[in-house]
Amino acid sequence: MLPSAHRMVRAADFEQAVRRGVRSGRDTLVVHLTTQTDHDAPGPVVGFVVSKAVGNAVTRNLVKRRLRNLVRDRLGELPQGTGVVVRALPASASCTYARLGHDLDSALAGARRRARQRTVGA
Repeated sequence: MLPSAHRMVRAADFEQAVRRGVRSGRDTLVVHLTTQTDHDAPGPVVGFVVSKAVGNAVTRNLVKRRLRNLVRDRLGELPQGTGVVVRALPASASCTYARLGHDLDSALAGARRRARQRTVGA
């Protein structure tokens, strides 16, 4: 389970991350990363999007549980005051837990790299 302080719950936070943040994708998922406007947040906040394209309710819930567990283990690596949205793609339903973790690590690294480039170039 993801600690409640790190859960993204407001629709405006999801929208900000998806529309204004940097994006990095892999075969199984896409990561959107943004700097939050709320600097009082105790750490990064994370939200998940798993659409019906991924599969039926049982499959979607399995993918969400896997992603929550993977992200929970990586919360310490995420920069303070960031918002992250992890969007599962249909391929995530049939991939292994290890592959999902590898794709998440790779996508997070790519998003952090693009965020650094954006702040340097600004």
